[in-house]
Amino acid sequence: MQEYWQNIYSNFEPVAFNLGPVSVHWYGIMYALALISAIFIAKWFIKHDKLNISNDLFDSYIWWAEIGVILGARLGYIIFYDTNAMYYLTKPWQIFNPYVDGVYTGISGMSYHGAFIGFIIASILFCRKNKISFWFITDIAILGISAAYVFGRIGNFFNQELIGRVTDVPWGIYVGESLRHPSQLYEAILEGLVVFAILVYFRKRKTFDGQLALMYGVLYSAMRIIAEFFRQPDIQLGFIYSDWLTMGILQSSVVLLISLIVYVILKEKKGKDKKIAK
Repeated sequence: MQEYWQNIYSNFEPVAFNLGPVSVHWYGIMYALALISAIFIAKWFIKHDKLNISNDLFDSYIWWAEIGVILGARLGYIIFYDTNAMYYLTKPWQIFNPYVDGVYTGISGMSYHGAFIGFIIASILFCRKNKISFWFITDIAILGISAAYVFGRIGNFFNQELIGRVTDVPWGIYVGESLRHPSQLYEAILEGLVVFAILVYFRKRKTFDGQLALMYGVLYSAMRIIAEFFRQPDIQLGFIYSDWLTMGILQSSVVLLISLIVYVILKEKKGKDKKIAK
C-alpha cells in the first residue's frame, strides 16, 4: 500500500476523459467542483441561518465574484509568477488563449492571491451597485470558498503541480526520482478544512459584519505560511530571500497583516457604536 501511494503519479492519469480533440483533466473537474460546492455551501448557510439576502441577489453576486476570481487569478499569476509577464501585458488577448501554436493546451497558471484581489474588487463593485454591505455578503461567501478550496488543492495534486519539498517521510510521494511531501494535500487540509471548521464554529458567535471574512484572511494566510515550508518554491522564482522566503509567504504575510489591522479597526468601531447606542 505504501509503495503504491509513493508511486501514485506513475499509476495515475491526469486526463479523466476526452471529448474529441479536447482532453478533460481531473484538474479541471476539481475546479468545477470547487465552484459548485462553494455556491451550494454558501446557499445552505443562507437558508439554515435565515440570513437576510434573497436568492436572486446572491445568484447575481455569484457571477460578479466568479468573474473577479477568474480574472484576478489569471492576471495575478502573470504579474507575480510568470517570467513572460510583459508578453501578456502587451498582448492581453493571449491571456486566456487556450491554444499554443494551434495546439489546444488549456489555460494554466492561476494565482490564489490574484483571485483573492479579484474577488474583493468584484465584491466592492457589486455591493456599491446594489447598495448592500460588503462585509455582510463576504461573510457569507467566505464560508463556501473556504470549504471549496479543498477541491482546488486536490486538483493541484492530480495535476502534479505545486509539488512539495524533498523529504524522507513514509507518506511522501515520488515526483520523478525524488520523494517529496504531498504539500498540495497539506494545503487542502490546513487552508481548506481547518479554516472552514473554525469559521463554521464562529459564524453564530461573530460580533460584527466582516469578522468571518477577516478571520479567513488571517487564518488562510497563517496556514499558507506553514504549508509553504513543505512546498517547493516556484521553479521560475525560487526563494525571494535567503532559503526560506517564498512569494507565497510574502503575499500571505501582507494579507495577514492587512486583515489583522482592518479586524481591529472594525472591532473598535463596533465597540464605539455600542457605547453611543447606550
